[in-house]
Amino acid sequence: MDIQHIHQLFLQCHSVSIDTRKIQPQCFFVAIKGDRFDANTFANEALDKGATYVIIDNSDYYIDERTILVDDSLKTLQVLAQFHRKYLKVPIIALTGSNGKTTTKELIQVVLSKKFNTKATVGNLNNHIGVPLTLLSFNNSTEIGIVEMGANHQKEIEFLCDIAQPDYGYITNFGKAHLEGFGGVEGVIKGKSEMYVYLSKNDKKVFVNLEDAIQVDKSSQMNRITFGVNNPTANTIIDEVKANPFVEIHFSNTTIHSHLIGLYNANNINAAITIGQYFGVENEGIKQALENYIPENNRSQLVHQHSNEIILDAYNANPSSMAVAIANFSQLDKKNKVAILGDMFELGSESIQEHKAIIDLLLNENEIDCYFIGKDFYQNKIDKKHFHFYDTFESFEAAINQLSFQDKMILIKGSRGMALERTLELL
Repeated sequence: MDIQHIHQLFLQCHSVSIDTRKIQPQCFFVAIKGDRFDANTFANEALDKGATYVIIDNSDYYIDERTILVDDSLKTLQVLAQFHRKYLKVPIIALTGSNGKTTTKELIQVVLSKKFNTKATVGNLNNHIGVPLTLLSFNNSTEIGIVEMGANHQKEIEFLCDIAQPDYGYITNFGKAHLEGFGGVEGVIKGKSEMYVYLSKNDKKVFVNLEDAIQVDKSSQMNRITFGVNNPTANTIIDEVKANPFVEIHFSNTTIHSHLIGLYNANNINAAITIGQYFGVENEGIKQALENYIPENNRSQLVHQHSNEIILDAYNANPSSMAVAIANFSQLDKKNKVAILGDMFELGSESIQEHKAIIDLLLNENEIDCYFIGKDFYQNKIDKKHFHFYDTFESFEAAINQLSFQDKMILIKGSRGMALERTLELL
C-alpha cells in the first residue's frame, strides 16, 4: 500500500497513537518495535480499544483489513508525517538547542496563540518518533505549527528537518550537552547547525539572538530576523532585562513581569517576543501571554514549602545550564542559600572534568551550602566547610534526615536520571 493511500486512511481518524495505554476512539495506531517490547503484539488490543486502523510490520499479527502491513512501521510513521506536512502546507517553526528548547517552545506557543490556532510539540516529544507524532497532530485548522527537535548525535537534526521541512528556525544556544554523542563542543555546534544548513539550502528564515556570537556567525549568510538588548541593528530591540529572581523584560514601551526565574530564561522570553512581533501579535497580547505563563514539570519553578523558597530546576542539566543556574543563584539577594546539585549525564570522557568545573565555580561561594549528589561529583570530592558530597541519592537521603532546612533559599538541579525532585519530599 502506498503512502498516499495510507494517508487517506489516516485522515479518517481523529488522532495517532503508538501506546495502547493512550488509545482514543477512532485513532490511528502505529505498532513500533522497541528495545523492550514489540508493539505488533498489541495490534488486536488497539483495535479492541477503538483504533480504526493499525499499522504493523509483522505479518503474524495481521487481523483483517483494519491492519495495514508495511515493511517498517517506524519508517512508515516518519514518511507519513512528512507526507502529511506537505499535504497541510502549514507554516512550521522549528526549534533546537542545548538548553531551553521546551520552555522557549511553550513561550512561543502561548504568544502566537493570541492570534493564531497553533499546535506544538507536546512535552519533549522531540526525537525521531516524537517529531512525526507532532506533525501528525496538525490538522486543517492549524495555522502555525511549532516543532521542537532534540538531538544527541550528528545528522539527527538534519533528519528531523527533512521530515518536518520547517519554514522558520531558532536555535536557543550551543552548550555542553550530549558531549558523548556529539563528540565534544564543536560537535554540538556542528550538529545543531544542521538546522541552519537546511533553512539556508531551502531559502527559509531563521530567528537569531545577536548576543550569541555562534548564532550570529553560523547564520551570517541567511535570511535573518534578529533580536538583541539595546542593539539598534536588531529587528526587535529589547530595552532592559532584570531578574531577582523573576525575569522582567522591557521592550517597545511594554514591561513583562514573568514567572520564570533567572537571567538564563531572558533569551527564551526575548525569542518569543521577537517571533510574536514578526507574526503580528500586538505587544499587549505578547505581554498577557508571557505574564500568564507558569512554568511546570520541574523547570525553573519557584516552590514555597514550609519556610523554604525552592528553585526547582530538576528536569535536566548539562555543564552550560548548570553554570548559568549557579550564576543566577549566586547573584540573588537572599540569605541562607543552599544548592542541591546532581550529576550531569551523557558527558562521556569529559564528565569528571566538567563536574570538577562546576565544583570550582562554587569554591568561593562561601555563603552557599552545597550538596553534591552522584558518582561523578563524588569522584571530585574535596574538603571544604560548605561542601557535602554523596555518591548516591540514597546516601543523601539518609543524611538529610539529620539536617535542618528552615528559612532557606534552595536551588535543586540535576540531570533527569537523578530525579532530584524527590528532594521535595525529604525537605
